[in-house]
Amino acid sequence: MTAVLAVVAAALLANGDTLAGTVRDRDGRPVAGAVVALPELHRATRSDADGRFHLAGIPPGRYTITVRAPGFAPLAREVSVAGATALGLALERTALVMEPVTVTATRAPLQAGGSPLPAAALSGERLRRDQAASLAHALAGLAGLDVLATGQQIGKPVIRGLAGPRVLVLADGSRLEDYSWSDEDGPSVDVRLAERVEVIRGPASVLYGSDAVGGVINVLPRELPGTAGAPRTEAEVGVASNNAEVSAAASAEGRRGPWAWRLSGVGRHAGNLHTPAGELDNTGFGSLAGEAAVGVRGAAGGATLRYTRYGGEFKLLEAEGPPPGALETGGPERKLSDDRVQVAGDYLAGGIRLETRAQWQRHWLAEVADTGTGPGGAPLEGTTFDLLLNTLTLDMLAHHALAGRVRGTVGLSGLYQTNDSRGRVPLVPDARVRSAAAFVFEEWPLGRWSVLAGTRVDLRHLATDASAALGLPPETRDYTAVSGTVGFVFRPAGALALTANAGRAWRAPTLFELFANGPHLGEARYEIGDPDLGPERATNVDVGVRWTGSRLRAEVAAYRNAVARYVFIAPTGQVRDSLRVYRYEQADALLLGAEAALEAELSAALSVHARAQAVRGTNRTTGEPLPLVPPARAALGAELHGAVPGSVGRASRGSLGAELEVVTRQTRLNPLDIPTAGYALVNLSAGLERPLAGRAARLDVAVRNAANTRYRSFLSRYKEFALDPGRNVVVRLSLGE
Repeated sequence: MTAVLAVVAAALLANGDTLAGTVRDRDGRPVAGAVVALPELHRATRSDADGRFHLAGIPPGRYTITVRAPGFAPLAREVSVAGATALGLALERTALVMEPVTVTATRAPLQAGGSPLPAAALSGERLRRDQAASLAHALAGLAGLDVLATGQQIGKPVIRGLAGPRVLVLADGSRLEDYSWSDEDGPSVDVRLAERVEVIRGPASVLYGSDAVGGVINVLPRELPGTAGAPRTEAEVGVASNNAEVSAAASAEGRRGPWAWRLSGVGRHAGNLHTPAGELDNTGFGSLAGEAAVGVRGAAGGATLRYTRYGGEFKLLEAEGPPPGALETGGPERKLSDDRVQVAGDYLAGGIRLETRAQWQRHWLAEVADTGTGPGGAPLEGTTFDLLLNTLTLDMLAHHALAGRVRGTVGLSGLYQTNDSRGRVPLVPDARVRSAAAFVFEEWPLGRWSVLAGTRVDLRHLATDASAALGLPPETRDYTAVSGTVGFVFRPAGALALTANAGRAWRAPTLFELFANGPHLGEARYEIGDPDLGPERATNVDVGVRWTGSRLRAEVAAYRNAVARYVFIAPTGQVRDSLRVYRYEQADALLLGAEAALEAELSAALSVHARAQAVRGTNRTTGEPLPLVPPARAALGAELHGAVPGSVGRASRGSLGAELEVVTRQTRLNPLDIPTAGYALVNLSAGLERPLAGRAARLDVAVRNAANTRYRSFLSRYKEFALDPGRNVVVRLSLGE
C-alpha cells in the first residue's frame, strides 16, 4: 500500500500556488494556534506565535477557508487563490461554540445556516467536554437528539423520534455498516478519535441512500497536518466515579514534505454502574480504539490511507438477576471488533474537483451468555450467536461550479456486503447485498435566496442462503428507490434565515426484520421476522427560522415525517423456549415535532443556552402511538468564563457551568411501552486551561446528575427493572501543543 501511495504522490506533486497570511483579533493582536483549513482540499494548518500561517501547493481556484480558535467566533469565507495569495483574517471574541461550515448537508462545504435541513455539530472544546463511552451519549445534548441507552456503555442515537436503521452513521463520509440496528448494540465508533461530529436532522437519502430516514451523523477525523514541523503529541487521562471508569488517550502527528501521518489510540475500562438504589450487576465494559493514517498532498490533489479499529466487551444487565441470597456469577455480554480501511483521494481536473472514497469494513459481533435456554429448552452457556459482516463501499463524487454561480455534486455509489451467521443460535441466514446508486445535488444562489435540490436512484439486491435451522429456503429481494429533495433558504437580513425543505427518503428492511427466528437473550425475547416486509418510504416537510450571529445563535424548526410501511416489533402473547415471542410488522406512521435551541453571550463573562424538543409518533393504521417515542424535554444552562490572571505567558482560561434538564412523562403509550415518571436533572461543569512546560494543559470536571436523583429514562433498556445511574463525577486532564 505504501508503494501505491508513492506512485500517487509522484502524480500529485507540483509547485502550485501558496496561501499565507495572519490571524489576529479585532484589536490587532496575533492569535496563536488557530486552525486554518481549506475543507475542499482537506488541507489544514495552525497559526504560529505571531499569528502567521502558510499553505503551499494550492492549485488556483475558489475555495472555502475556515478559521477556528478557542474563545473566538469561527470564521468562514470564500477565497480566490492565484499565485502567491495573502490574507489578513480577523477573529471576534465570543464564548459561543459554533461550526462555520458543514460538509455533511450537501457533501461539499456549506456555510453554517445555509442548509434547508437543520444541521448541528459537536467540535472543539465542546466535544472534548461531552465525550462519553458511546457516540449517542455524547450527542444527547444537541436539540432534536436523544439516546436509546443500555446503561452508559451502549447507546443508539435517536433523531426526531427515529433510531436504529433509520439513522445513518458515517465515518468520514463512508457508511458505517454494523449490527447497531439490533436494540442492544450501538455504532462502532469512539468519538475521542474525532475532530467534530456533524448531524443532519431529517431525511437525507438523496445524498446517502437507504437508512437516512431520520437523519445522518458524520464522525469526522482531524485533518492531517498541512505544514511541516516537529511532531505534535497529545495525551489525556480520565476517571469517572459512578462506574470507576478509567480512560486514557494519546496521539502523535507530523508532516515531512508532502507526506503527513497520525497515530491515535484510546482505551476505556469500567466496572458496574451505581444507581441511588444500589449497584447494577454485570454492567461494566472495556473498549480499545485506534487510528493510523498517512497521506500525501500536492497541487494536483491528495490521497489518504486510514486504518481504524474499535473493539470491546460490553456486559448486559439481566432482567431477572441471580436468585435471592445467591452470588452473581456473570451474565450475558457483547463482544465485538470493527476494522476499517479507507482510501480517500481528491483531484482537480478542468475546474471539477473529483473525490473518491473506498472502504472495507470487517465487523464481528458475538453474544456470550451463562443463562437462558436454546431450541428445545437446552441450557445455553458460552457463545450463543456469532455474526461476521464484511462490507466494501465505494463513492465517486464530482464537485462542480457552473457559470460561477450554480454549484453542486454528481455522485456514484456502490456497496457489496456479506453476512456470515455462526454460533449455536443462527439469528439470521447467511446473505449477500449488492447496491448501486447515482445522484445529483445542486445549489442555486439567487440574491437573498438559495435553492437546493437533488434526486437519486438506488438499486439494491439481497440474496440469502438456505438455512435448515431457521426453516428458510434460499431467497432474493430486489429494491428500486427514487429519492428527492428541494429546499429554500431566504435571508432577509445578514444573520436571519428562513428555511423550508421537502424530501423523500427510503430504507430497506434489515436481515433481522425479514428473517429472524430465534432467541435474542440480551433482549430477553424470541424474535420472528416477516419475509414479506417492504421498504419504508418517508415523505418529510421541514420549516425553520435561524439567527446566526457572533453573540446570539437561535433556531426553531418544525417537521412532519410520514413513513409508509413503518417496521416495528410487537408482542404476540406467546412464549417459546421460556422467552416472550415478538414479531416484526408494518404499518403507516406519522411523526410530528419541533425543536428549538438558543445560545447567547450576555456579557464577556457570562453565556446562557437553552433547548427544547417534542415529537409525537402515531401508527396511522391502528391509531395507536408508536413505541419508544421520546417524551418532551428541555434544558436551561449558564456558564461563567474568562481569563485567570497570574499565569506566565498567555493568560489561563477558566469556566464554571450549570444546567437544569427537565424531561416530561410520556403520556402517549404504545401497548409495548413501560411508563416512566418525569424528572429533572442538575449537571455541573468546570474547566481550566493554562500553559504547562510550554504546552496547553486542560482540566475538565463534570458532575452528571449532581443531586443523585432517582429516575428512569423512558428510553432506557433497563427501565423495567433498574433505575438510571446516580451521581457521576468525571475528571479529565489533557496535555497538548
